[in-house]
Amino acid sequence: MELEERVTALERRLAELESGPRPPAGGTAAWDEEPHTERFWALRGLKERQGETADEGGAVIYTGAVRLPTDERYEWQYGQTVEALLEGDWSSCADSFAALGHPVRLRLLREVLAGRRTAAELAELPETGTTGQIYHHLRQLAAAGWLAAAGRGRWAVPPQRVVPLLVAITLAGP
Repeated sequence: MELEERVTALERRLAELESGPRPPAGGTAAWDEEPHTERFWALRGLKERQGETADEGGAVIYTGAVRLPTDERYEWQYGQTVEALLEGDWSSCADSFAALGHPVRLRLLREVLAGRRTAAELAELPETGTTGQIYHHLRQLAAAGWLAAAGRGRWAVPPQRVVPLLVAITLAGP
């Protein structure tokens, strides 16, 4: 089965799983939902969709359904086989990770997701630096694909980057 077919199959299975019970509190996701019985529902679905390739190295998938404070909604998922990940050029990820490696840039991304979209709004925040420093950070984030100009001096996290950004924050968090 080709990678595209496997990703399509994973997407279909995820849609089926999303209509079922959610993971329990204290499970693999820290949701404040009522407890349910199945702890590794997403992992089980991934293994079922993966079928024969489970013995060939496995796969990784991440997904999210997000509603931001601005009421924007995003649903996104991505999957990749471990084989493809291990064969890929990881050095191409360095700039993306480097852009996230500064506390002010992370703050700016968080504020943009929360609705502060212009450099002037971002400059009003304490501890973000001068307007020139903010523009420098915004350009670094844009060059790495974490931000995009949204017209009239406004910035936005590109839709295809919202869930990956939140996944990265989740992975790096406490």
